[in-house]
Amino acid sequence: MLPRIVERKWWYFLLSGLLIVPGLFFLLVLHGLKPGIEFQGGTLLDIRFQSTQPIAEVRDIMIANGHPEAVVQGSEGNRVLVRAIEMKPEEIATIQQRLSTHFAGELIDITPSAVSPSFSTELLRNAFLSIAAASGLIVLLIAFAFRSFGWNAFVYGFAAVVALLHDALVVVGLWAILGYFFNLEVDSLFITALLTIIGFSVHDTIVVFDRIRENLRLNPGEPLNPVINFSIMQTIARSVNTSLTVLLTLLALFLFGGFSIRNFALALLVGIISGTYSSIFNASQLVSLWAEIRDRWRQRGVRSATA
Repeated sequence: MLPRIVERKWWYFLLSGLLIVPGLFFLLVLHGLKPGIEFQGGTLLDIRFQSTQPIAEVRDIMIANGHPEAVVQGSEGNRVLVRAIEMKPEEIATIQQRLSTHFAGELIDITPSAVSPSFSTELLRNAFLSIAAASGLIVLLIAFAFRSFGWNAFVYGFAAVVALLHDALVVVGLWAILGYFFNLEVDSLFITALLTIIGFSVHDTIVVFDRIRENLRLNPGEPLNPVINFSIMQTIARSVNTSLTVLLTLLALFLFGGFSIRNFALALLVGIISGTYSSIFNASQLVSLWAEIRDRWRQRGVRSATA
């Protein structure tokens, strides 16, 4: 007897809501995403010490020097990275003097670099337009693959796009929360991770949908929900095993890959887990939900015609 996976769709939707709604609250109501230096530009200070020093004390010095917006982060070894709005040479010299006084004999040097915003508003707008265009092409591609189902083929395409947006919102919402509490910034690597997650999510969803299509072709007239349950059971081991191998690699990158790549690995970790979940427990359930709504409309039309 097959497990009743698709019949519990509302529990899966509830879990997705619990994952997405808090992130949307931080994203829309509070401060939203914290832009990195690639978005707003400014000055990057690479500070090297003889030994590891408290980051909080470096942050206090930046605040005392008129830069409360500065983001201070530890890096590999005994380095500290400070991102702030554009600073003049005399400001940097003052900061270096205060650091030398505060950390007597520990400061090695400070390497400043001016960074201009590499992500403009136009570039971000074009990126969103590209994602929207890609989503439309995904709908058309899946509808073409399921063209034997008539207009219902578009339902599979829209379900895949909704699952894709689910994964993107989970990661973006998490970054809004982490940015609010831990000053985690959105940088170029985060955008790269988000695009990678979107591609992975669609790939895994199409595998499940393709199995549903084959089983419907081999069992014409079979109710949809049992076919979805059977298709999920056929693909779940493959999906989990594929994701697990990727997750192990990403976990190694997160733990041992160094400071510069850690946030990138974290975004991919969350996104791959969310993508596997949405492909199995959300996308197919959306198809089932649409079929149930369609059948109710038909029954209501039949009853109205009979009356």
